[in-house]
Amino acid sequence: MLQIQNIKIRKNISDEAVIQTILKAHHIKPSDVVDWHIVKKSIDARKKSDVHFQYTIEIEVKNEKKYPHIPKTKPLDIEKTIKSTINPNALSSLKTEPSPIIIGAGPAGLFSALTFVQNGISPIIVEQGKTVEERKKDVDHFLHHKILNFSSNVQFGEGGAGTFSDGKLTTGIHNPLCQKVLKEFVHFGAPKEILYLAKPHIGTDKLIQVIQNMRHYILSKGGTFYFHTKFIDFTIKNNTVQSVLLKDLKNDSIFEVPTTKLILAIGHSSRETFELLYKKGIQMEKKNFSVGVRIEHLQEDINLAQYGNTTTLKLPPAEYKLAYHSPSGRSCYTFCMCPGGTVIASSSENHTIVTNGMSNYLRNGTNANSALLVNVTPNDFIDTSPLAGIYFQKDLEEKAFVLGGSNYHAPIQRVEDFLNHKPSSYIGSITPSYLPGFTLANLHDILPKFVSTTLKEGILYFDKKLHGFANPDSILTGVETRSSSPVKIPRNINGIANIIGIYPCGEGAGYAGGIMSAAVDGIHTSLSILRTTG
Repeated sequence: MLQIQNIKIRKNISDEAVIQTILKAHHIKPSDVVDWHIVKKSIDARKKSDVHFQYTIEIEVKNEKKYPHIPKTKPLDIEKTIKSTINPNALSSLKTEPSPIIIGAGPAGLFSALTFVQNGISPIIVEQGKTVEERKKDVDHFLHHKILNFSSNVQFGEGGAGTFSDGKLTTGIHNPLCQKVLKEFVHFGAPKEILYLAKPHIGTDKLIQVIQNMRHYILSKGGTFYFHTKFIDFTIKNNTVQSVLLKDLKNDSIFEVPTTKLILAIGHSSRETFELLYKKGIQMEKKNFSVGVRIEHLQEDINLAQYGNTTTLKLPPAEYKLAYHSPSGRSCYTFCMCPGGTVIASSSENHTIVTNGMSNYLRNGTNANSALLVNVTPNDFIDTSPLAGIYFQKDLEEKAFVLGGSNYHAPIQRVEDFLNHKPSSYIGSITPSYLPGFTLANLHDILPKFVSTTLKEGILYFDKKLHGFANPDSILTGVETRSSSPVKIPRNINGIANIIGIYPCGEGAGYAGGIMSAAVDGIHTSLSILRTTG
């Protein structure tokens, strides 16, 4: 395979035309080409006078020796690598044991289940929320009627919290399994371009169908789903899990299912489950996380700041990623930036306000939004419990509910007013996108001083990096508290907690931070079982 990097394209041409350009530039005969694919496509906008696309392409030719001037590469066969590490004895043993049980049908749980069925094992997936299509109805009902379903919302339900944040697939991890995750998403209906875009996303609208397709496949291969079913307890014998107790939320009945392999893919917001695990003796630790607000700008202003006004290229809505390190030792950073998106109500508990950001595939909304966060450490907690971070989050969410008017309206503030520490009295050129509604307020009234101070510093610093970030009319919506889990559940080299047979997994257990890393950890966890059982 030939690999050609640093290909600069400054015209609006198709990917096929890009290939023809490359073949000509590198004197490759079209008749020698067997196949080709894009490895990476990104936008280089560092110079506003020279915004261009940048490609890396791999080309398979009949005789590589004819092109000694072009670097060669050998693609990794990740599926073959996975198969080579599975222990046949583990596989045989699992087929005679009770089914592995996976708690949670987010990306970690779904990819864990997918890995099992691809190797002939039939797992049981337990999800307190509803199927993704039913869940979408519950979310819409909350946004328009302020009636919250506590088990089916932006946080809980098939697909996990990431389903309603536009399906961003960017990640900081460098793991060969990332490519498998992307290929699986494409197999189940995601756009093929996620395989090579530098910042891939699926979009909430498309991801809903992809998740349905994954479920249908898992079912067809012997998997079982219990939706609207809550994990309420488990039994132990000789420090080994023996069974789980489940509650059918539809008819309020409780039933027991035997298992010796329990995967906890519970997500970062499963507070009742964290409480249960703590009471049952599962080792848990406090961990760092972040809190803050959502900031909204006009998408056209972000496009202008990032791309300038001279390029004629047809470019996607612009993104940004910013970080600031305060002299105080705190950090402020943007997270989960949603071009052309909306700020979405993400509460999962009564009398709380939680925000997140969401975009559909086209990202064609008027506003851009991003989380604007400040790091929180265990030293900031009054409580000494491993669950102290949860209490810190909830306190902030309840204060936001009251500040917003105690009716699920979010408290908002213009950036100019926030910087001047005064409540907002009007909306300027940027209309808040948050539903069910909003209340003009002073966010300083509820944010810890170290958070508001660092946010102010960060906003002013980011304005120097991204012109217009501190636009006086930009909107801050409070609060964002669920960017990651406040808890970590330690596990050994085989992925097992202090109770044998329990496998903490994904974002809720403290081992992931987004769809991609959670999915990778789900695969990794199932593979740990397939390698070590027997």
